[in-house]
Amino acid sequence: MTARIYRPARNAMQSGKGNSRNWVLVYEPAAPREIDPLMGYISSGDTRQQVQLNFETQEQAETYAQKNGIAYVVQPAHDATVQRASYPDNFRSDRRTPWTH
Repeated sequence: MTARIYRPARNAMQSGKGNSRNWVLVYEPAAPREIDPLMGYISSGDTRQQVQLNFETQEQAETYAQKNGIAYVVQPAHDATVQRASYPDNFRSDRRTPWTH
């Protein structure tokens, strides 16, 4: 069973960075999900899909996986690039596209 270690992206609906600084270890699904014929629910017999472990650093997550014999893959963190813009730039005369209402 392999695990994936990654740092989740920030919530697109909020400007804060809450829950996006920790690293997460999740298990990859070992069995496909199936539709229950009686109720129509989607289920799986693999209970490790429900496990999600949070760590403060990537090294802590890797150490945990190595200590417990878990094969893992690390996805590098994607840091967003901040585009600085100021309000007066909207009215500059050398703009590529003219600013209109």
